[in-house]
Amino acid sequence: MDKYKTYAWTPKLAYAVGLITTDGNLSSDKRHISLTSSDKQLLSTFRECLNLTNKITKNINGSFAKRQSYRIQFGNVLFYRWLITIGLMPRKTSRLAQIEIPDNFLRDFLRGHLDGDGSIVVYEDRYNTFKDPKYVYNRLYVNFLSASQKHIDWIAKKVKEILDIKGNVSFDNRKGRGKRTKTIWKLRFAKKKSLRLLSWIYYKPDLPSLKRKQETYNNFLKFNN
Repeated sequence: MDKYKTYAWTPKLAYAVGLITTDGNLSSDKRHISLTSSDKQLLSTFRECLNLTNKITKNINGSFAKRQSYRIQFGNVLFYRWLITIGLMPRKTSRLAQIEIPDNFLRDFLRGHLDGDGSIVVYEDRYNTFKDPKYVYNRLYVNFLSASQKHIDWIAKKVKEILDIKGNVSFDNRKGRGKRTKTIWKLRFAKKKSLRLLSWIYYKPDLPSLKRKQETYNNFLKFNN
């Protein structure tokens, strides 16, 4: 990334900011930004979006980790300062609120957010087949996650403003390290709303994305038309 450019919004930049918002870290040295993920493809895409040449390295996992994770780190004082101006910060986990992003780039930002901490859940619901074997339903949910209620509420508000669809906000207390618990906030959209939201987020082929999540959506469309 050119250290002396102005940071005009583009779909690639908005996607990268979505990833930083979820899986990224702004160092306390006011210079370095890093992104950690168990998906190397995601880090490669992030690197391409920001025109970085930095190496992707193996992360040192704690004993609680189930999968090998990877990390990319780069230093850029101007970009770091710009991220601060739009609402990001060091130790952002529970302090995030809104991100200052133009509405026309929100779908790219949310695609990055979804690829970072969110999920696309697809499953076959056979719960009521004891009543009738025909009661089989293909379920689809889209979930956005954050440790900050203000941030989740902001996403819910923006999606309602732009698409006029309302998601359900809930929270879950999860056990962390030691005896600590942390509250995770979730914004969930059910099937019809998820389909509308995902068609908006994946608005054309070959967008920056985590391919396995996009394939989950594409496969659902393929087998449910």
